[in-house]
Amino acid sequence: MARKGGPGQGRESADAARFPGPMTASQFLRRHWQKRPLLVRGAFPGFTDPIDARGVLALAASPDAESRVVRRTGKRWSLEHGPFPPATLSRQPARDWTVLVQDTNHFSARAAALLSRFAFIPHARVDDLMVSYATPGGGVGPHVDSYDVFLVQGMGRRRWQVSRQRDLGIVPGLDLRVLARFEPENEWVLEPGDMLYLPPGVAHHGVAETECLTWSVGFRAPSDAELAQAFLDYLGEHLALAGRYADPGLRLARAAGRIPDELLAHVARTLGRIRWRASDTLEFAGRYLSEPKAHVHFTPPARALSRARFEAAAARRGIALDGRTRLLHARGKFFLNGEPVAARGPCAAWLRKLADSRTLVTMAGAPAAFRDIAHEWHNRGYLHLGEET
Repeated sequence: MARKGGPGQGRESADAARFPGPMTASQFLRRHWQKRPLLVRGAFPGFTDPIDARGVLALAASPDAESRVVRRTGKRWSLEHGPFPPATLSRQPARDWTVLVQDTNHFSARAAALLSRFAFIPHARVDDLMVSYATPGGGVGPHVDSYDVFLVQGMGRRRWQVSRQRDLGIVPGLDLRVLARFEPENEWVLEPGDMLYLPPGVAHHGVAETECLTWSVGFRAPSDAELAQAFLDYLGEHLALAGRYADPGLRLARAAGRIPDELLAHVARTLGRIRWRASDTLEFAGRYLSEPKAHVHFTPPARALSRARFEAAAARRGIALDGRTRLLHARGKFFLNGEPVAARGPCAAWLRKLADSRTLVTMAGAPAAFRDIAHEWHNRGYLHLGEET
């Protein structure tokens, strides 16, 4: 039960921030994170797939999900983007193909719960929980990722080969970035509940030995060029520079194709006036890192609850952020789905707890400002009431 006047405790279990394995999360981060691969046998004892194979194929047919099919014929690879009519998937051969579905945490509470087991990594770094359904021989070819990934084996078995090779040349002319030469250094067969961690830049190749499901926890790792371009776009939308080029003393053009020195000097002076503060970079980072993917949309409840009914239900059932919602905070500021959120005093403490745990078991004792925000977000589909207990 929540303490009077304080944020309700999150519904996450004691295991939520515990590393899935014999070591602690701190030991993992110190020894392996972005350093070396790690195989954890039985990381999830008695593991049950959040979505079964039939459900994964159904998601691949949905226009709301981002999906791909990868096929291998001999040494040739092909890639096709979904959604896929169910008949298309049912006509696939018995082996050598795989279906990839992104953002399963958006469609399944159990998938979101699996993703929450990795809360020892900041939410701002988390991308999504992807699932791969593969027939025997299925995979996406040997490749290298630019981000960290945890691979959790669901039903069936998949053989993983790993290499720290420096030769990262790819096969030309493919839609997939398949390594032209792959020389495995380690090899394991993963069974249900096993987990393999791979840091960025480690070449790996996974091939299904049986029909199987593999759950992939991926992390956002934007390149510096992407960050710079996004920040310049942000400045373009928010920067206001007074003035305009003028040349009242213009002389007769003797070389009409030449850019006047005065115009070049004005361009240089104008660009030199561009300035930004630490507060601008914080605002940009919060908006950028909390921005949902382009295909994400939110569904408001079919029937909006009145403020009184919402508060009564939330006090009893608690609230939980929608799986698509990204709520982040930094230096006392909050950002929801790419937009800043104004919050001060007690309201900030409640928002911070919600951002960290993504759930609150109750809203009893919450300040009016927080209840206002929660009610508005519920009506927009950004958060939902918790389950009845």
